[in-house]
Amino acid sequence: MLKIDLLNFDKARYERKFVISEMSIHEVEQVIKLNPKMFFEIFDERKVNNIYLDSTDMGDYYNNTNGNPQRLKMRIRWYGELFGLIEKPVLEIKIKNNELGKKIHFPLKQLVLDNNFSFEYLHKEILLKSKLPKWLIEELKLRYPTLLDAYTRKYFCCIDKTHRITLDSDLIFFKIKNRNNTFNEKMIDRKNIILELKYEKKDDKKTANITKYFPFRLNKSSKYVTGLNLLNY
Repeated sequence: MLKIDLLNFDKARYERKFVISEMSIHEVEQVIKLNPKMFFEIFDERKVNNIYLDSTDMGDYYNNTNGNPQRLKMRIRWYGELFGLIEKPVLEIKIKNNELGKKIHFPLKQLVLDNNFSFEYLHKEILLKSKLPKWLIEELKLRYPTLLDAYTRKYFCCIDKTHRITLDSDLIFFKIKNRNNTFNEKMIDRKNIILELKYEKKDDKKTANITKYFPFRLNKSSKYVTGLNLLNY
């Protein structure tokens, strides 16, 4: 079992989220690029996809909604096409200790996401055949697919490289079950844009000089929680 309080958070980072519904994606991009910290776009725009894994009692979901200061999310992430052959999936554990967060990554063998996807397939053919530590394999026996989501992401960095921004839009959420998946139950959110400002702990004092130029407010937001709520889990 992963013990959050034993992890080293010296190199953890903040992720400040802003959920924006009253501006277009182009207007938000202009706000970013006009910031005095001189943000510029890095990387190419790409599709981000996730399968979230939670316990049968939805412990991660409730730790988040209840505001537990120590919480985590476990998900399989990949980029590009949502369905079909996924060549480079990664198991990602996202850990929060109060406001600071860090991620641990484990590469997985390629998998196929289609109507034949099941927990049995995921566990036996992917997780057990990937090079994962024993403690993680034991933990994964207790976790099941609960949500599939996808969105478009853009990336920005300020001129001194202390702060980064990701901009997510065109969010779509699917119900995913242990077996018999058709992926017909889904919710699309084209109204909300999620801006995340990311930076290391040592740069926290510089952040106010960035956010004071944002015409939107800081929010507490989780795509995992949002997706489950929209799908009425």
